[in-house]
Amino acid sequence: MRLRMPNTFVLLFAILALIALATWFVPGGKYETRLVDGRQLVDPASFHYVASNPQGPVALLKAPIRGFVESAQIIGFVLFVGGAFAVLQRTEAIDTAIRSIAHAHTRSPLVRALLIPVFVTLFSLGGATFGMNEEVIPFILIFVPLALALGYDTVTGVSIPFLGSQVGFGAAFLNPFNVGIAQGIAGVPVFSGMGYRLVVWASATLVTVLFLMWYAARVKHNPALSPTYVLDQTKRREAVPVADHGHQRMTGRHAAVLALFALTLGTMVVGVVRYEWFIDEIAALFLAMAIVVGLVGRLGADDWVAAFMQGVKDLAPTALVIAIARATMVIAREAHIIDTMLHELMPLVQSSHPVFAAQKMYLIQSVINFFIHSGSGQAALTMPIMAPLADLVGVSRQTAILAFQLGELSTPMIPTSGITVGVLALARIPWLTWAKWMIPLQLIYLVLALLLLVPPCLMGWN
Repeated sequence: MRLRMPNTFVLLFAILALIALATWFVPGGKYETRLVDGRQLVDPASFHYVASNPQGPVALLKAPIRGFVESAQIIGFVLFVGGAFAVLQRTEAIDTAIRSIAHAHTRSPLVRALLIPVFVTLFSLGGATFGMNEEVIPFILIFVPLALALGYDTVTGVSIPFLGSQVGFGAAFLNPFNVGIAQGIAGVPVFSGMGYRLVVWASATLVTVLFLMWYAARVKHNPALSPTYVLDQTKRREAVPVADHGHQRMTGRHAAVLALFALTLGTMVVGVVRYEWFIDEIAALFLAMAIVVGLVGRLGADDWVAAFMQGVKDLAPTALVIAIARATMVIAREAHIIDTMLHELMPLVQSSHPVFAAQKMYLIQSVINFFIHSGSGQAALTMPIMAPLADLVGVSRQTAILAFQLGELSTPMIPTSGITVGVLALARIPWLTWAKWMIPLQLIYLVLALLLLVPPCLMGWN
């Protein structure tokens, strides 16, 4: 009898229940914080056990709504972006553009060769420089239909923007949300050590590009190899056939809508990098785009509202998935077990050689990343402890920061990450299907991270 993979909601709630069960066995613990240069930092010598706060059935049932409240900003962002993209799609400009790219992809070997490397590198640069993370969500709605039109699959369409941005975030060289904050907390000059970090970023990005190109070529040759083969058949039936590219050519109105979309993306990048925009500003930007696109695309008021509401409706399940994923952190935090787990992991870092100590730091950060997915939040919690610990075990603080960064390469696979399950829900890929596909690449990331931590220890990277 073939095992049936559970629904994403069932899987997440099962994880939530297991964490709630663990709160009855893991003692409560707490690190004190102190204000240093305007930052609340953890005092690594202040850990003490506190009264445990086991989470029972009532707390378990309340956790999803609390997760919804704590994730309200990202959930609102997802719904507004979904509505905006539905308006954009109603103009048929995106469909026309996809048909044009598919036509060029069919006729030009150069386009076929460069499509995946160029786009993955661009998204990776976004993650490595301005910390592109939630901002990748809108691109799923473009790259999935594009990948299907080119003969690939939904996994390829998700991977180009999502894995690109995540590998750039984890192997970043200028990301202020992990590199900048971690270096500031560890007392290391901000954005120092960029030379080796560029090597790390290039290596991780190249590995991702090569893996995706190999996978995409296999799926194009034999679509049945795709884990989303059945889903893709349905999506292709729902889509406008690519073969119709000669029937409906790009019009001036389509070109104007696409120009507005490109302007929106350019404005988003400038706003994030120069003016420190976050979710509120980006959501407002996409809402403004939807309004202007509706006018340029000559959508009537009723048609515009119907399209926007349909986009919101389509993403309602995604919003709930994000809420339940956040609930896992709510349960662990309320039970006071996060600091305890961190404290118990610390002795494991000690080793006979700095290389092994650095590699253990990476593995520990990967475990912590299961519970804390925010780059800045994880840096604030772990670096005040990891930095002085690195001094004790003969690892440079610069290397400890790199170990912390590389631990975030596990984010694309963990089911407690709101961005991961949100992206997968948007693409309609069950988490277990994605996780099974990700295992080989995740093992490659594991080996790559362990290897990349060797040279800094040998050359005394400071």
